[in-house]
Amino acid sequence: MQKIEAPRGSGSGSNSWLLHIEGGGWCNSVASCSFRKTTALGSSDHMENQVVFSGILGHDQSQNPDFFNWNKVKIRYCDGGSLAGFVESEVQNGTKLFFRGQLIWEAIMDELLSLGLANARQALLSGCSAGGLATLIHCDDFRELLPKEATVKCLADAAFFLDEEDISGKRSMRSFYNEVVSLQGISRNLHKDCTSRMDPSQCFFPQQIVKSTKTPVFLVNPAYDFWQIQNILVPSNSDPYGKWLRCKQNIQNCDSDQIERLQGFRASLLNALSEFQKKKEIGMFINSCFIHCQTWISNTWHAPNSPTLNNRTIAEAVGDWYFNRKQAKEEDCRYPCNPTCYNMVFG
Repeated sequence: MQKIEAPRGSGSGSNSWLLHIEGGGWCNSVASCSFRKTTALGSSDHMENQVVFSGILGHDQSQNPDFFNWNKVKIRYCDGGSLAGFVESEVQNGTKLFFRGQLIWEAIMDELLSLGLANARQALLSGCSAGGLATLIHCDDFRELLPKEATVKCLADAAFFLDEEDISGKRSMRSFYNEVVSLQGISRNLHKDCTSRMDPSQCFFPQQIVKSTKTPVFLVNPAYDFWQIQNILVPSNSDPYGKWLRCKQNIQNCDSDQIERLQGFRASLLNALSEFQKKKEIGMFINSCFIHCQTWISNTWHAPNSPTLNNRTIAEAVGDWYFNRKQAKEEDCRYPCNPTCYNMVFG
């Protein structure tokens, strides 16, 4: 069992809790999951003893104005299935593997409830990437665990993965998710109103999960999410000659045709989000940056040089939404219009 990191809240934040599930992708085969258990994303034996708390987990009020003094928990990610799998057998094709992400989630919640979460007046479940997907999957369950009078909401960062065709015309992510869901027995832990209507692997996509989620949700997502561009739009097998390699490493290297394809990917994201725009309880911060997760990093969460939309940082938009100060549905213009963006460069 992983050790739970929980710096105590103080003052006005004594009975407020912020949980953040780290990201780290998924494994879709016995081979990839067997490799994963030799890393920090598959076993606590390989995890570092201390981790940095920054961004939304930071303790400095100037860098984290609304949540600095809350009880904070960083939940390590070790199952490769967004904490949602459950398979009775311990052996897969002769290899000993435990697909028990759902039980890990339940054990973590049991411990945190005993440490004071059960008395929370305010709570925010958050996560990045695959951890953001876990946040969406467990959002309503999290709400049910806490007092009815508590304010409970969820924040998914860089977790709105698209069911989009890659440049070769294949839906690589749909196939990948189908393998993850099937291998790890995830379907039993997805929304029943979704799995009764469509293939369970489709219900692993955030667009379908958010449709069924009753708890207020905030979506932070870059329109040019480098992970999605590198793994959904242009996975390696779709670009055998490496024509997209320089573009995937640095958006400034993309030629005009590639930029137009990226604009189409952005349009697909906005189209998928459009049905949630009218829902008052859903907040959004969709900036035009070439980045992935932004909430747990100080420079992109709330700093003098952080990305902004309508003069608000991500932290300010999330705070306005959580505390119902003002509406927070921010949507950026097309790249390269936002000079405040922090764009990643690889290689």
